[in-house]
Amino acid sequence: MKIKEIIVVEGKDDTTAIQQAVQADTIETNGSAINMETIEKIKLAQELRGVIILTDPDYPGQRIRHIISEKVPGCKHAFIEKDKAIHKHGKGVGVEHASPDVIRKALEGAQMMQEEFKEEITHDDLIAAGLIGGSGSKERREKIGKLLKIGYTNGKQLHKRLMVFEISKEAFAAAVKQIRQEEKDA
Repeated sequence: MKIKEIIVVEGKDDTTAIQQAVQADTIETNGSAINMETIEKIKLAQELRGVIILTDPDYPGQRIRHIISEKVPGCKHAFIEKDKAIHKHGKGVGVEHASPDVIRKALEGAQMMQEEFKEEITHDDLIAAGLIGGSGSKERREKIGKLLKIGYTNGKQLHKRLMVFEISKEAFAAAVKQIRQEEKDA
């Protein structure tokens, strides 16, 4: 599988893991110490070939993703679920620990921010869906993150993530309906 876009990762081990999974070029941020020189490289990559951001499913990875998204609009985003990026001996979480198959699936699911945005999802919608402030909300957020391919977030960050990816109210409602059906069937 050859990837046209340049994939932004945190370090050399991530690049190695990516290259074992797909044919692709990467830009390494060298962890959370992302500097303006790296941002300029990412901007150029976005102009010439497009960019997919694939950072670790942890706080520093989310921070890097946020910085890049702010400085370089229009990037695609790929997410690896935390449980699929854990070191085999439990010593850390990161892209470098994900299997080639997991990396390929994440890249296939890379999402572009939608051009058109209709009706906004509100804080009240999140409460009504049982995604914040209630029993089982963490598990529902994990499920909705997988279904919408936006990754897991805590309650405070969920609304922001939905807005960043401009998830439509229809897509949100469909995911909530699926989660409720799964809970009913269980």
